[in-house]
Amino acid sequence: MHKFFREEFMYWSLELASKLEDAPWPATKDELIDFAIRSGAPMEVVENLREIEDEGEVYDSIEDIWPDYPSKEDFFFQEDEY
Repeated sequence: MHKFFREEFMYWSLELASKLEDAPWPATKDELIDFAIRSGAPMEVVENLREIEDEGEVYDSIEDIWPDYPSKEDFFFQEDEY
């Protein structure tokens, strides 16, 4: 008998991660899941948060969850040029 399973991987995009910008940082995994559900975030956000393996850690920002989250400096936008 063959067992089939679906392996899950977290996939973050700017759009998905932006749904957590207004989260109550710092927050635990459970608090972030609750926030995502209550705020109507896409199910992918909730699924990504559920996949985090932690031991009751507290996250200070989205960068703690997705280290590649771009900061404002990454966009090289010069406001004084416009």
